[in-house]
Amino acid sequence: MGERSVESGQDGPGHRRFMRHLLDDLRALETLIGDNLLENDVRRIGAEQELFIVDGHWRPALTAMQLLEELDDPHFTTELGLFNLEINLDPSVFAGRCLSEMEGQARDLLGRLRTVAARHGQDVLLTGILPTLRKSDLGLENMTPMPRYRALNDAMSALRGGAYEFHIKGLDELLLKHDSVMLEACNASFQVHFQVSGDEFANLYNIAQVVAGPVLAAAVNSPLLFGRQLWRETRIALFQQAVDTRSSMHYLRERRPRVTFGDQWVRHSVLELLQEDISRFRPLVTADVKESPFAALARGEAPELRALRVHNSTVYRWNRACYGVTEGKPHLRIENRILPAGPTVVDEIANATLWYGLITALSYKYDDITRLIEFEDAKTNFHAAGRHGLDAQLVWFNGETLPAANLICDRLLPLAREALIRRGIDAGDVERYLDIVERRVSAHATGASWALQSLSGMRGQGPLGEQLNALTAAMLARQKEGRPVAEWEPAQLVESGGWKHNFIRVEQYMSTDLFTVSEQESLDLVACLMEWEHIRHIPVEDHRHRLVGLISYRSLLRMMARGEFSGRSKQTAASEVMVANPVTISPEASTLEAIELMRRHRIGCLPVVKDERLVGVVTERDFMNVAAEMLSEQIET
Repeated sequence: MGERSVESGQDGPGHRRFMRHLLDDLRALETLIGDNLLENDVRRIGAEQELFIVDGHWRPALTAMQLLEELDDPHFTTELGLFNLEINLDPSVFAGRCLSEMEGQARDLLGRLRTVAARHGQDVLLTGILPTLRKSDLGLENMTPMPRYRALNDAMSALRGGAYEFHIKGLDELLLKHDSVMLEACNASFQVHFQVSGDEFANLYNIAQVVAGPVLAAAVNSPLLFGRQLWRETRIALFQQAVDTRSSMHYLRERRPRVTFGDQWVRHSVLELLQEDISRFRPLVTADVKESPFAALARGEAPELRALRVHNSTVYRWNRACYGVTEGKPHLRIENRILPAGPTVVDEIANATLWYGLITALSYKYDDITRLIEFEDAKTNFHAAGRHGLDAQLVWFNGETLPAANLICDRLLPLAREALIRRGIDAGDVERYLDIVERRVSAHATGASWALQSLSGMRGQGPLGEQLNALTAAMLARQKEGRPVAEWEPAQLVESGGWKHNFIRVEQYMSTDLFTVSEQESLDLVACLMEWEHIRHIPVEDHRHRLVGLISYRSLLRMMARGEFSGRSKQTAASEVMVANPVTISPEASTLEAIELMRRHRIGCLPVVKDERLVGVVTERDFMNVAAEMLSEQIET
């Protein structure tokens, strides 16, 4: 949200005053369109690069404000998390070498940021979701300390009336609750803009909706969240749920999420989208508006439409209509929010080239794209691409269903090439960027595929935390080389940097695939679980997953030594032999703290507890693995 001076205001005189300004802005925009005052003799493009800041262990680094101060450049700005930043590229005319110039500026600004970050032992990474992010990184203390972010969080939380609930299902399943909007900070995108005139907006916006599915399928780069394998582009599901202000109800009342693909075609004007958003979504934040937009119009100036822009910034359509003023002239543009950051700058520009080319091509061919495809099919394509990437089956014109890769390579890339060259885009740039897309798609070598194949290759080679470190380290190294992702070699566990990087905090190596019992479970089952699963400790939970005790194999051995482990065990409840209120540790605790607790209490297992609930287990075996790595390292040196 670009506005800096905003405040939470859903009720009272401030809210009503803001609503008056919002409706005035909408009427002023209607005047601009009706009187043909919007800029319509130039086509511009632009982009916003979101990214993650990482430390020397490839974990999120909370230094956004410090880096911004040192950079002192308006191209760089904040994002929601202190481990995020955004780079705003300059808009350029859609002609000639605009695409390679966009790449050049992105590389230059990214290089400057990396230079500043390196002074602090840090780096920056382009990826849709940072693999090493953990839920513990998403507390309010890690939110960028600016009033607009806190106001947005407070307003959304008030509307929800409870915790944010997440349920995303892919190969794995993610079920969790969170107390703030901070999970949105897990997402980083490469947002591209396309300036349009008022009279062509409806058709071009509908075309952007139609091509969203296939373009996303070619670009997927975010298959992991907290180590879970979910959608090929998990950002799509995560973003919708991260800023969803709806709460569950008993009745099936129709309510729209603030993150949306939409529900119908635009028939005539951009006003349809903005009117619907104002009708369905109350303002989350307000801003102090000094002047009526009609006063600016009366002076022959472009109105700021500040209230409209503030409200529009809190309704997150995947293709969003934006109003702006460039060199004193008002304009409209379509903002594409579907593309993830990374895997490289050149991959991002290639994705943007495909999008620009398809909008241009289909606008040349069709005055009304809605005659060829149903809205429901375009929307289904978008979500199918997010879930399955290039493995999706997409519905195209006249109901034809095609594999995403075939549709892109056989139908869409030739259209985009021809249209971009016809438009006057440099032919060398067109070939270079669209060839990158074609090689990636034909080989099914997206960023998501690379990440999943890398993890598969590391299966059984260490804890998940170490694998995620290796994945992140490899991604950063290959990204700096600049080769497109289709040319990347899989990540190797050795790239994780060894034990020094992977045993800093308990959550990096704790086991989360747990076998537990209830207090009333029979001791016979406990013994069977230990034998079947080759484990030495069984946590005991209550019905709310709160840890109440721990049973160790030593307890069972003592019972056997006393002759108590016989038919009686079938009647003995877990609560009778468990150690009640065992020593525990938090997932954010350091490894040294865990070792000290186990040494002091002479225990071989530490349950990991967060908010009174069991989330993992650390055992002495984990530290034996570390000791083995340390010894191996010493022998080699």
